[in-house]
Amino acid sequence: MRLISWNVNGIRACINKGFYEFLEKESPDVLCIQESKMQEGQIEIISDGYYQYFNSAVKKGYSGTITFTKKKPLSVSYGIGIEEHDNEGRVITTEFEDFFLINVYTPNSQEGLKRLDYRMEWENVFKDYLKGLEERKPVVVCGDLNVAHKEIDLKNPTQNRKNAGFSDEERAAFTRLLEAGFIDTYRMFYPDKAEAYSWWSYRFNARSRNAGWRIDYFLVSDSLKDKCKKAEILSDVLGSDHCPVTLELEAN
Repeated sequence: MRLISWNVNGIRACINKGFYEFLEKESPDVLCIQESKMQEGQIEIISDGYYQYFNSAVKKGYSGTITFTKKKPLSVSYGIGIEEHDNEGRVITTEFEDFFLINVYTPNSQEGLKRLDYRMEWENVFKDYLKGLEERKPVVVCGDLNVAHKEIDLKNPTQNRKNAGFSDEERAAFTRLLEAGFIDTYRMFYPDKAEAYSWWSYRFNARSRNAGWRIDYFLVSDSLKDKCKKAEILSDVLGSDHCPVTLELEAN
């Protein structure tokens, strides 16, 4: 089963930058989109052969997730069941025979870390949500988690130490998630690979210089570790300031 996750930074803009061509070429079993920036029904997304599930933010043109899947899920749910965390369209959970798949767009702590307190609340309740699902069957989490975990995961760690996405608090929260029993699949296959990034600022020609961050992930329950066959970062795919990341999983 081939899974792809991609923060498209606006699905309508991405459609004009090769989204359909990407979908046809890669033809994943499941594609999870973050930062869709649209309300359901605003445009028709043509994806023959896929079921579509949308979770849109109350605020128009903001956040949002979409899951496309060739196989109809056993169940679909939206959000994490806590009202204060469920109005920005950040989570879609699809249940398959062997696992739950959670498509997530983690809140950004923003400039000056002005939203860090909220982000830390989110981290705690989201981890609890995942562990609750895991009591029923294994979990796969994918999406833009808005954190570079280690210094190897971004180009300029020293300069970014107290910036959103590389604060001590956010990195520690990610560590706690791994300690709770989840595996960072890319690092499982490539523990020491440097300059492997999934996001580049639009400023300062960052992408052409590969001055990026790895903030897009596939995490899996430890019980799925041996089912993971391949993880990739598709850094040559354009259309967004993020590129897609992939996981090949032996599962139904």
